[in-house]
Amino acid sequence: MKRSVRTVTWSAGLTCLLVAVVVVSAGLGSVWIEPTTVGMAILNAIVIPTGIAIESGSLPVVGWSVPVPGLEYAGVFSFDVSATNQVIVETLRLPRIALAATVGFSLAAAGTVMQGFFRNPLADPSIIGVSSGAAAGAVAAIAFPALIPFGGLHLAAFVGALGTAFLVYAIATEGGRTPVATLLLAGVAVQAFLGAAISYMLVYSGDDLREAVIWMMGHLHNSSWGDVAFALPISVVGVLILGGFTREMNVLLLGEEDAHHLGVNVERTKLFLLALASIITAAGVAVAGVIGFVGLVVPHIMRLIVGPDHRILLPTSALAGASFLVATDTIARLDSVSLPLGIEFGMPVVPVGIVTAALGAPFFLFLLTRREVHSV
Repeated sequence: MKRSVRTVTWSAGLTCLLVAVVVVSAGLGSVWIEPTTVGMAILNAIVIPTGIAIESGSLPVVGWSVPVPGLEYAGVFSFDVSATNQVIVETLRLPRIALAATVGFSLAAAGTVMQGFFRNPLADPSIIGVSSGAAAGAVAAIAFPALIPFGGLHLAAFVGALGTAFLVYAIATEGGRTPVATLLLAGVAVQAFLGAAISYMLVYSGDDLREAVIWMMGHLHNSSWGDVAFALPISVVGVLILGGFTREMNVLLLGEEDAHHLGVNVERTKLFLLALASIITAAGVAVAGVIGFVGLVVPHIMRLIVGPDHRILLPTSALAGASFLVATDTIARLDSVSLPLGIEFGMPVVPVGIVTAALGAPFFLFLLTRREVHSV
């Protein structure tokens, strides 16, 4: 009971922190908006489905056109906010903030699982090549669009991430067993190969080189509600399912042999955890590119604060990751367009992956010198 109270208390506190960070972030920019106005604009943006209507558009199906059903929505709140402020918050800033929260949520949760899976606090979601697979898929879609005519960049990155994860698992599995050390080595080898493939594609990407490089740096510019709709359901459902395996994650910390004696189906649990962590990582990376240190630093910091029990660690890390990425992306969004990077790539902001690395790496080095980080 005490553990449940701690989980609810920490989760509630971090949820409040996330709300505060979102409100502050949505108010900052070239046009400053008061927090109370931001809060009302966000509430005005909340809608609920009220019915289904047949839209005028059509969907081509084997040469024929069929009517497309669409949901009708109605606003829940109607606060008095100027049209300009409502558009700035709801259309320009909130989609990017929502996507940052979603991606941070998924990466931190996946990092928590990976660190417990490998029993190593230096593990992160990219350790088995998920990020490299996503990068390979995305760069292929950018450099050779004719080869990937369906689905576009997001789908190519998502498929590349999942395909790489399961390839690594298949390589490391022998006789129905998947040793963690072999899985790690297979991930390193596949990442090296994909790195070479990405470099080759970049050489031949021509005018698309800038777009590919920016995507690999991690970005949230030009975010849309469609990106959020793609990543949010996968991330939330995946983390909720992972929440049902926190006991197994705790037992695996004791070692595979002890976990087997305590009634855990080790190989099946490892496959399930790896698959779910890969899926939620792929969802985040597919819409935001390769963003480092979120899945490494955030779970480690939360483990120092709340302890190694995954029943508390998983939800708190996910919520803290959402706040962390919203805050770092706000810094990236507010950087001056006169920075050399912005001029060179014709971008209004610095990619958020640069900010997370610039902030995360020194802080993690500080933890390495000040804290015990050699065991989970």
